Amino acid sequence: MQNNTSEILIIAGEASGDLHGAALIEKLKNSCPDIHISGIGGDKMAVAGMELFYHINKLSFLGFAEVIKHIPYIKKVQKNIIGHILQRDIKLVVLIDYPGFNLSIAKKLKALNVKVIYYISPQIWAWGAGRIKKIRKYIDKMIVFFPFENDLYSQNKVSSELAGHPLVDRFKDYKFLTKEELYSKYNLPVGKDILLIMPGSRLNEISKLLPDVLIAANDISSKFNLTPVIACSDNIEESVFSKFSQHGIRLIKSNTYDLMKHAKIGIIKSGTSTLEAGILGLPMVIVYRTSLLTYLIGRLVVKVKNIGLINIVAGKEIVPELIQHQVSTKNIFKLAEMLLTNTDKYNNTKQELNKIEAKLGNAGASARAASIILKELTLLK
Repeated sequence: MQNNTSEILIIAGEASGDLHGAALIEKLKNSCPDIHISGIGGDKMAVAGMELFYHINKLSFLGFAEVIKHIPYIKKVQKNIIGHILQRDIKLVVLIDYPGFNLSIAKKLKALNVKVIYYISPQIWAWGAGRIKKIRKYIDKMIVFFPFENDLYSQNKVSSELAGHPLVDRFKDYKFLTKEELYSKYNLPVGKDILLIMPGSRLNEISKLLPDVLIAANDISSKFNLTPVIACSDNIEESVFSKFSQHGIRLIKSNTYDLMKHAKIGIIKSGTSTLEAGILGLPMVIVYRTSLLTYLIGRLVVKVKNIGLINIVAGKEIVPELIQHQVSTKNIFKLAEMLLTNTDKYNNTKQELNKIEAKLGNAGASARAASIILKELTLLK
């Protein structure tokens, strides 16, 4: 059997990976129409042209404790993926974020002499040397978003290339609704600003955060005459939130960027959404809560002061964060109140957020990433 150098496999494991993966697939197919792409992804990657081997909603685990419970299933998925790679004689695999799963399967791929490219770096600046060692051992090339990541890999003798962040392109090309159009589309009450709630894209993180967040959101909305809106992730069924409708909180599944742009304040789970909302100038309170075991292990290994990506990219705390036991109705209300009653603080936060996009590089990130991958594929021929 000849090496299959016109096919690649891509593995993404969550909603943000599906989003970035779809943009990458689009650029890969634009440059190489005959390429066949299969793997693990979501609806957006499927629409972009990937043959789904597994859907990301089957792999939405969060934290150490949750992963441990699912180890037999994870092993089964990895075994099936390896079988798929061998059957199709695939010689290049692209891993997108999702480090617990992807660094584990990377070890198996290396043993098969498959070239492994990693797109969207794990947060090595947070998790330290352990993952750097695995990356150096099992990954052939890193494609990174941020200059500081490229520098860090270079210092640790890992081959990497800087593509920049695809958010720059996404926001440049996105056709934002006006505030009036947004309010009209969803029949939102005119004269009331939006309190945007983003509880995450995984069921277990939603269940851990949402009860406290919703109570605080109602209190904040009542005091400041706001309309609380939950932005529902594409991969989450709206029925998950139906029991919360009694709180008078609106649920909107699409137009998330428009909500970010036009909201007054956000309560947002730590993750990519904090960066997206921050670039769009939305002052927010970042919240994060996981299982006790995950939190205790994380405390031992996390090296950074901040957990919110917007703060990490900024290199300082622009917006406040609440982690684990700090996440309470009282604390969320207190921090939101501080932003909403202090005009100078609120405006200064928006000014600091407006500086972040310049740190993300120039437009064309997904195209640059695709070009790097296709060059590596060509080298296998």
